[in-house]
Amino acid sequence: MKMLAGFAGTVNSLTHVVIALLGLGIVVSLLGGNVPFVSGIADNIVGLVQSLGDAGIVGLIAAIIILGFYK
Repeated sequence: MKMLAGFAGTVNSLTHVVIALLGLGIVVSLLGGNVPFVSGIADNIVGLVQSLGDAGIVGLIAAIIILGFYK
C-alpha cells in the first residue's frame, strides 16, 4: 500500500509540473509568437475548445469530465 501511495504522489507531482509548463507555454506562445516547442499550444487549445463546442452536450460532458480530473 505504501508503494501505491508513493506512485500516486509521483503522478500527482508530475501532473502539477505539466500543468505549470502548459501555462508557461501558453504565455510564451501568446507573447513571443513562434517559439520552438511551444508555438502550437494556443492553437491546439483553441481547436480543443472549438471541437468541444461543436460537439454540443457531448462536448459539455467531456469538459466536465476533464475538469473533474484536475480537482
